[in-house]
Amino acid sequence: MSKLSNPAVVAALLTEHGIRLKQKWGQNFLVDENILRKIVQTAEVGPHDHVLEIGPGIGTLTQKLAERAGRVTAFEVDSRLLPVLAKTLGPYPQVEILLQDALAADYNGFCASCGPVKLVANLPYNIATPLIYRWLKQHRSCFSLLVCMVQKEVAERLVALPGSKAYGTLSVVCRYASQVEIAFTVPHTVFFPRPEVASAVVKMVPYGQTVLAAGEEPLFYQTVEAVFAKRRKTALNALHAAFGLDKEKLLALAGRASLDLSRRGETFTVEEFVLLARLLAPYLHGNR
Repeated sequence: MSKLSNPAVVAALLTEHGIRLKQKWGQNFLVDENILRKIVQTAEVGPHDHVLEIGPGIGTLTQKLAERAGRVTAFEVDSRLLPVLAKTLGPYPQVEILLQDALAADYNGFCASCGPVKLVANLPYNIATPLIYRWLKQHRSCFSLLVCMVQKEVAERLVALPGSKAYGTLSVVCRYASQVEIAFTVPHTVFFPRPEVASAVVKMVPYGQTVLAAGEEPLFYQTVEAVFAKRRKTALNALHAAFGLDKEKLLALAGRASLDLSRRGETFTVEEFVLLARLLAPYLHGNR
């Protein structure tokens, strides 16, 4: 079979199967051998790995993963692509394609049967943020590693530091739950069709154990989300609006830990958010 990294081959395959790509599914396929190789190398895929891919498209990255991994499972939402994948991935019996919406998938159930997997994907831009947020917030024990191609702007938010414009809920949750880095950037010219923006590959290694116990984490996430929901307001006003707590009590509570709630949320470190959630817990659980 001709190389799937050849735009002409991609176009011919789609024409053969009468497929017109849908923008709502973010269908931009990688057509660069070097980038494909770098993604697989970044994920350090080996014969003992089970890899989960989101949005295999026509199977370009899937083929590269299958050449190195012991097993590959791919979630594809577009049923029109199943015949294409049957053709392009026919020589790879270790690959399983599941017709599955990644946003609605039961990741805990999936991993319960196979253990932690490596997630490697060229994520559709329109669902990358909610997917990564959900994975790190609810399912991080399912993954030993996540290597994701995302819009460059999203990548910058994932690694953003306090005080920067890109810093927000996603930044805090990502740094709380994982060790994260931008592995490399990717120009828009390596896709078919070409998107209007640049991309980046992000590598995330979920922590096996986090600072907070599992029972403490829901309030931590609520606190972070509450503060950034009112980004232009001070943390004091944002927390008051979200939880209905008396401002004087909030100030007294934070003062004991030397937290200044007159600051905006974008200036708080992950450690400060953890401290704030722990301080709020007795008050929000009714133990005043």
